[in-house]
Amino acid sequence: MPVREQPWPAGTPCWVDCQVDDTARAREFYSALFGWEIGDSAPEAGGYLMAMRNGRPAAGIGPKPSGPTMPSVWTTYIASDDADATAEAIRAAGGTVLVEPFDVMDVGRMLVAADPTAAVFGVWQSRQHFGAAIYNEHGAYCWNELHTDGYRRAQDFYAQVFGWVFTEVGDGENVTYATFAPGPGADPIGGINDSTLSPGSAPPYWLAWFQVDDTDAVLAAATDLGASVAMGPQDSPFGRMGVLMAPQGEAFGVIDISPPEGSPS
Repeated sequence: MPVREQPWPAGTPCWVDCQVDDTARAREFYSALFGWEIGDSAPEAGGYLMAMRNGRPAAGIGPKPSGPTMPSVWTTYIASDDADATAEAIRAAGGTVLVEPFDVMDVGRMLVAADPTAAVFGVWQSRQHFGAAIYNEHGAYCWNELHTDGYRRAQDFYAQVFGWVFTEVGDGENVTYATFAPGPGADPIGGINDSTLSPGSAPPYWLAWFQVDDTDAVLAAATDLGASVAMGPQDSPFGRMGVLMAPQGEAFGVIDISPPEGSPS
């Protein structure tokens, strides 16, 4: 069981949460699908719910902020040692700070921003809450992936703000895709997909992926719980995967990374 008991390095996707209209409904759905333990929140938390697996924070569920109508979404947060400095770096690189840095009680400091292609992400400066304390196992997030029609522009932005180094892994014709790492020679920590090769795709967005033990079974269970399958199940070089739209409309991916039965180990 991969666990984390210290802050994630700056520039690493460190947390995911969803913003929905009905947090109680989302709690029921994700608890049933992933086995999350989700208790009630303290009054000062503003209705934000912490999803736990094996007693460790796995993800968050929160109400949508007041203001203009927005769709239900999963948000990827990138670790920072200084949220205010990162906000300035975002502006300097051509991004937009949508929600200025603010303290979240005593647990951390955060902001919400959009890259130059309009994909929204969060930045988390940890204090008491480091981010995900469990990952890369059934019911925990395992990958974060940007889908954008501004592929090169987005790479330039994230390289400037977070120091990411990109490695092209697609064929450039059917798939234009790169993994990103915090520096040369480091292990990949996420990916970026050129959505112009997928006609009719959604506006730029970050997609959170959760690891599962059986993709087909999870897609079937999610459908029974009111979700819809947007993609899959299908095999890939990385595992058997699918993309779901939860009952309130937020998209997320699921992937089983175990080798197919009968394949070489």
